[in-house]
Amino acid sequence: MDVSSSAPTRRTRLLSDPDVFRYVAARIVSLTGSAVTFIAMPVLIYGITGSATWTSLVIVAEAVPYLVFGLWAGALADHVDRRRVMVGADVLAALALATVPVAYWLDVLTAAHVLIAAFGVRTIFVFFDAANQGALPSLVGRDRLPAANALVFGGSTVAETVVPMAAGALIVVVSPASIIAVDVLTFVASAMLIRSITRPLSGARDRVNPLRLTAVADGTRFILRHPIVRVMIVIGILVAFSAGALMAILVVWADRTLGVQEGDWRLGMLFGAWGVGGVIGSVLVPRLMHRFGGVRAALVTLPFAAATGVALAMAESWVAGALAIVAWSVAYVLIATVSVTLRQQVTPEPLMSRVMTAGRMVTFGLGYPVGALVAGALAGVMETDEALLLSQLSLAVAAMIAWSSSLRHAPRRLEVAED
Repeated sequence: MDVSSSAPTRRTRLLSDPDVFRYVAARIVSLTGSAVTFIAMPVLIYGITGSATWTSLVIVAEAVPYLVFGLWAGALADHVDRRRVMVGADVLAALALATVPVAYWLDVLTAAHVLIAAFGVRTIFVFFDAANQGALPSLVGRDRLPAANALVFGGSTVAETVVPMAAGALIVVVSPASIIAVDVLTFVASAMLIRSITRPLSGARDRVNPLRLTAVADGTRFILRHPIVRVMIVIGILVAFSAGALMAILVVWADRTLGVQEGDWRLGMLFGAWGVGGVIGSVLVPRLMHRFGGVRAALVTLPFAAATGVALAMAESWVAGALAIVAWSVAYVLIATVSVTLRQQVTPEPLMSRVMTAGRMVTFGLGYPVGALVAGALAGVMETDEALLLSQLSLAVAAMIAWSSSLRHAPRRLEVAED
């Protein structure tokens, strides 16, 4: 099946297409709420326990579902209607997340409840994400994936720039548990927007049982057999390790190293710096991929990413920390977007959700929580800046692997998959 046949022409601006606009709007609305939760969850559990280990467990609880359910979610999304999966997942996530503010208002909220809610919502999101990533190539066509992915990342990070700053200020006067209620509403809005998309978000479906082991494993086999995708997945694991480490101890690092505590408006600025870097990175992605090709763009970016990891650990003030986070985020978005785009371009549509979710499973299901656990453990026995430095060395390892692998000799443009 030619997935580009139903997509708008090259001359059509992406956002002028109503269905693309609804898709991007749903993503931005959902991530706006998630950006609030992204700040509120660690701050909430750190306020309850005062423990770096407990705080890191929030990141673990949000990442482990990819490792456990990723392959099954991908197989399901490749065999049923992706629109129904996304709408259903949004509704279930809203219900699960709503338990946190309700428990807080009833004065029965515990750290264990926060962890269980984080795990439950992220488990549901795994199924949403499997369908969401598989739907984009069907919606826009393969040739416009770099621009489409950059648009999704860019729009999302605009929200992630503004919202954390506002949330950081809001936490001063409103409890973290209460502002999580905002995310509940955004899940509902996302469901309504996705339901209103008129074009198909799935290709032809067969009658194979999606839970059959052979169907589940097809995505993994494709990754293992594709030399470029295979190496990019290894790099993705190491980059996700560094991201999990940073997010797990960011609140603790801000408190103990930078002197920025809960309720301080500067905490919102630190989280907002992530969004600023994301916007810059999303603007650069299509330009770098057009000039160098996806693989070479990754090769250029990885040494820069390693340098930003060192800069983070060396920061001694909140301003230096914020600038380092901006640079780190630029590199992270570049590598993540290039990796996702390459997988979408070379994967046949019938395998799309399985391959995308398998890749996400080993990066965010393995690299991300392991990085969070390691950083949390290190922060418990040494200074947080030292823990951050050790955990960010994974970026240097990723750069060395990339430059010593087959990526150095990859063609500028990879062969696009035929469906």
